[in-house]
Amino acid sequence: MQVRVFYHDKCFDGACSASLFTRFHRECIAPGASYEYHGLVHRASALFDESEFTGDENAIVDFKYSASPRITWWFDHHLSAFLTPRDQQHFLDYQKSVTPPGRKFFDPNYTSCTSFLAHIGATRFGFNTAPVADLIHWANIVDGAKYESAESAVEMAAPAMKLTLIIESSQDDLFIPRLIPLLTEMPLAEVLSQPFVAPLLPPLLERHQQAIKLIRSRAEERDGTIFFDITDQPQEGYNKFIPYYLHPQATYSIGLSSSSFRTKVSVGSNPWTKADPAKMTNLAAICERYGGGGHARVGAISFPPERADQAREAAAEIVAELRAKNPMG
Repeated sequence: MQVRVFYHDKCFDGACSASLFTRFHRECIAPGASYEYHGLVHRASALFDESEFTGDENAIVDFKYSASPRITWWFDHHLSAFLTPRDQQHFLDYQKSVTPPGRKFFDPNYTSCTSFLAHIGATRFGFNTAPVADLIHWANIVDGAKYESAESAVEMAAPAMKLTLIIESSQDDLFIPRLIPLLTEMPLAEVLSQPFVAPLLPPLLERHQQAIKLIRSRAEERDGTIFFDITDQPQEGYNKFIPYYLHPQATYSIGLSSSSFRTKVSVGSNPWTKADPAKMTNLAAICERYGGGGHARVGAISFPPERADQAREAAAEIVAELRAKNPMG
């Protein structure tokens, strides 16, 4: 059996989910299966190419729902899991039509898709998660921004943080698929020391320091909300906690950045804010207005590179809205 696993690309939780799904599927469903991996990104254009769903089984983890009949497994935990109401209804109809345990699962209450997948695997299929407990632990910390402080998030001492930096920055389409199987086969420190991984880290750490300097020079904090525009310095990613490291008193952050395939509006909230949670704004709902999505506390919107002006308009509107709703005010 050939299984194609589609995962949220350039994302630590996406890679961990793909690795955990592989181990779960091999141990509980098809011991003799072979696996290949394909990253998915949030683009302004179509998210899926059904011609790529060529496996005997096709799984999507940590990414939006596809109603394609070729998708046999799906796990996601994002509030914005469905592109359209029709997709959501398709999932609900599926849930009604199958006898548990089924093969498509959704629960936005989980911190990471990795932990959600582990729970489903253990409770519905008897999957032993004990050997991968450390991976699940770090997926929750990274995807849920459960760091002790902004300093620990930005200074990145732990192997998981260094791997996150490498995963989010990778431009080699073959790198993450090569990395994925290792995440459930060895400790993260050992993964980091692999010959195809270790040399990537030093230049990325240097670039990380440059990103801190760049955002420091561009970020403006007012009424509890940070805004910065670094679209003139294209990069494939940056540590999303840098704004709170630089402005710890802020509640929200909106960043405009550009890469090879999109202009991105990143909308986040400070994990260490002292703001009243009841007064916090649902950021996924805001992003959905512009075709984006995410979680209640963090989201994003992708625009084609040629629509950078629309991205700036959207960012300006969101900044104005969040500054007007300052939960610390």
